[in-house]
Amino acid sequence: MPVQQIQTPYPVIDTDPKFTRVVRYFRPSDYAAWAVGTAAAPAAILGFERVNPVGVGRSLRIPLRIATLFGAFGGFLYAYQNSSLRFWGWSENAAEVAKDQEEMKQLIKEGKPLYGESSMPEHIQEMSARNSRFAQLKFSSIPWFNFANHNSHGVDTSKYNN
Repeated sequence: MPVQQIQTPYPVIDTDPKFTRVVRYFRPSDYAAWAVGTAAAPAAILGFERVNPVGVGRSLRIPLRIATLFGAFGGFLYAYQNSSLRFWGWSENAAEVAKDQEEMKQLIKEGKPLYGESSMPEHIQEMSARNSRFAQLKFSSIPWFNFANHNSHGVDTSKYNN
């Protein structure tokens, strides 16, 4: 089944990028968003406690730790989604396009497969791609990442041969 082509304002790099690749392409603004998300959750707990104290005589140590953990997860998912939007061409991605071109041309020069080698049968690779493509839009339901190597990325790889 071919990947549906969507009109985007910026060039599409990959419609189903691998987890490690998305994280490698994080911008400083993504790390900042992650840090803000991590700090915002315990700050909200402290703010609410200041407005309406309920923990009189209680320690806030455990609730603050839990809030920090949830904030870190939420901040990471937000940063990951922002990076994915650039891969899909939905937001400005000039730096990522240049990095992608350089990375893929280097893989071609070395004679390696562009998207890694996979030991899975072809039909399983296709199913894996269908399950994880655009999954970042459903992070509110379930965090789903692409950890599998496959060749179904929704881009014409001949652009790297120039």
